Amino acid sequence: MEKFQAILKFASKQTNFGYGLVALITACGEQIFSSVAFKCPCNELNFIYGLVFLLVPALALLLLGIILSKKTWKLTTGFCHRNQKLCKWKNLKSMGVTVFQISASALVAPSTWIAVALLHGSYYECAMTGANSTSYTEVVCRGVNFEAKCVTELQNFPCRNTGNEIEEVLRTLRAHSQILGWLVIASIMISNLLVICVAHCFSPISYLQLKFWKNYAEEENDLMNDYSSKHAKELADRNLKSFFNQTPPANIVTPCNKDWEKISSLYKFSTKDHFYSTLHRYIENKDDTGGSMRLASLRSNESANNPPVLDFVDGGTAAL
Repeated sequence: MEKFQAILKFASKQTNFGYGLVALITACGEQIFSSVAFKCPCNELNFIYGLVFLLVPALALLLLGIILSKKTWKLTTGFCHRNQKLCKWKNLKSMGVTVFQISASALVAPSTWIAVALLHGSYYECAMTGANSTSYTEVVCRGVNFEAKCVTELQNFPCRNTGNEIEEVLRTLRAHSQILGWLVIASIMISNLLVICVAHCFSPISYLQLKFWKNYAEEENDLMNDYSSKHAKELADRNLKSFFNQTPPANIVTPCNKDWEKISSLYKFSTKDHFYSTLHRYIENKDDTGGSMRLASLRSNESANNPPVLDFVDGGTAAL
């Protein structure tokens, strides 16, 4: 069990490896799902049934990816309470960029589902045999010996996969599906390569500093989880001892709400400082005499957009 947890921890730290693991699990899940749960009805429900199995799981995976993103909750937690100047163009633009980054990361699993499902061909085959399109049906059935019967009984073919003529039509549908699947895979790979190259080309920091920054973000996240768990346990233990023993509680210092809010906000990059996270910024700007934050120099950067290469600073998945 410890070895398995170590593997998962390593995978969560390696962004590309983590995405590959998500894609692999999704592909395996699609294969199991299509072989166990999918049964084409071979009637007028073919089109809706096939599309539901093709698109609804992808939508569910997209929503799950958004829910598991830390950026989602950093952006939305307390959003209705922070109503100051939210409608300014710069703020809306910054929020739009963040939403796009969240969606881009969450699209890994649903795009994998759709690509693998199209390569497998079962969902597409079922859906398109029930398509209410005479022109498409004529194209699929063109050239077979029983063309007239094919046009009228096409929706029954997934359940009658015996006979060379029927198999020929189904092979055509599977070929269409697999072509679309490879086009989806190619478009995803090319677009990802272009985005990564452009992000690195416009990086405001060098390669080695970027590598150091990633290491810092990982270590800070791990230590934050450890410290939070330890401090919460100490506070709970103190409260319970004070309650059951009816004794005055020991003094345990806990950050106030404003302090938590400051380190929980989305990170905003600025070339004027060298902060690697909101926590780092909080500590460096902390007033030694009053214990409060000096927010000068921060106000001008509140609506700035982070370079895409620094998306990992607030990225990752939320621990459930």
